Amino acid sequence: MPRVNLQPQFVPAASQPLLAQIHQAFGVTPNMFKAVANAPAALQSMWAAFGALSQGTLGAKLGEQIAVAIANRNRCEYCLAAHTVLGQKAGASAAEMAAAQTGQSADPSTAAALAFALKVVDQRAQVTDADVADLHEAGFGDEQIVEIMAHIALNLFTNYINVALDVPVDFPKVALR
Repeated sequence: MPRVNLQPQFVPAASQPLLAQIHQAFGVTPNMFKAVANAPAALQSMWAAFGALSQGTLGAKLGEQIAVAIANRNRCEYCLAAHTVLGQKAGASAAEMAAAQTGQSADPSTAAALAFALKVVDQRAQVTDADVADLHEAGFGDEQIVEIMAHIALNLFTNYINVALDVPVDFPKVALR
């Protein structure tokens, strides 16, 4: 049972224009955004971050693979379900998304990005020079490395919102691994 209001008609008026944009983008208003809409500044921050990262250089597929790896690690069923769907829409196969849940990929550069993302989460960003060097060796430049960090931060935010506030999953469920 959600711990905050999920009824859009009862969120602050300042959230309404963004909820309309989100509804237009998805064709529905996902429960996570309904929960975050209780705080207009938080909704604006989250939606802006999704928008900015969608214009980044990593590509949607890798961004979604990072999201499912972090969601699985944080046991966020909501984000795991949502980003699995979004990853498949971005061109990933079901097998690629399932592998990403545990930080795996047949593609060496994707595998390096996922390993780094999970290490950042597990070690609370206490990574080494060698960890960053591994990303450089996998073909990521500084811009992409900073983008990976931005994806990690956004996914921690969304995972924590959904887990702490017990937001009901409104995407096809995916089993945690």
